[in-house]
Amino acid sequence: MLQTEFKAIVLSNEIDLNKIAQHFGIDRKFKWEESLVLHSVNLQGIVQQTDIKKVYIFYFGSVVFLNFQHHEIMDVINYIQNIGVGIIDTNGFKYVDEYKIESNPTGIFAINNEYMVTGEQAEYQFDIVSTVLAKSVALDKIEMDISYLLDEIEDVVNDLHQGKLAVSDEKLAKMSASILGFKLSAVSYIMLLDKPAITWNNEDASELFDELVALFELSERYGNNRHKIDTLMDITEVFSGLAHAKRGTRLEWAVIILILIEIVLSVFDLFFKHKVL
Repeated sequence: MLQTEFKAIVLSNEIDLNKIAQHFGIDRKFKWEESLVLHSVNLQGIVQQTDIKKVYIFYFGSVVFLNFQHHEIMDVINYIQNIGVGIIDTNGFKYVDEYKIESNPTGIFAINNEYMVTGEQAEYQFDIVSTVLAKSVALDKIEMDISYLLDEIEDVVNDLHQGKLAVSDEKLAKMSASILGFKLSAVSYIMLLDKPAITWNNEDASELFDELVALFELSERYGNNRHKIDTLMDITEVFSGLAHAKRGTRLEWAVIILILIEIVLSVFDLFFKHKVL
């Protein structure tokens, strides 16, 4: 029984595929929806026994390794990092997803969220599984980042219950930027609802993609995150409104104080002049 093992990890929010391709002598420009595939010939000198190994690299920061050991994955990550393509986190095992494809000519086709059994492994299966895994781990990162931001906003809400609004304009701006970044990552970078190009010409690839998307619940998770993002944006808008109102109140008090000072000075000036006369 032939078995192919997949491991998907997140290395960054965005990876420059064209720079990596140029380094490996791949003469073409990659679009947002495409992935860069490093075959055995590209991996020579980086890892050993490259004939059964392959690496899929995606613009949105996910990398999928086929038939790699842990130390081999680290060798590839360190090598790509030295190219200078925006990879900051070299400990890329915080968000991980794994999968297997087993070929068994006498077995029955089966598929679940951990492995699939097929009569014969095909190239399109590697492409589809890698794409779905890459989107799944990238979505894991977004989900966790949203959770962190929700915790941060909860602290601000707790302060509001006590009648305090201690959030600064800079912090509000950072929160808004983070939320917009989540939306951009989910919609533009990951393109969760977009099918790979191969699915338009290969019916088997299209069916496999649909099945895996359902198994990994990508659409549901995407919808939940969009709802959380919209809720976060509404909350930050409320914070911004309260902050503006607070600044407006301060400005009004400043004007009142200045008027009072001017009145006091005028009265003092009149009294001083009257005393002199």
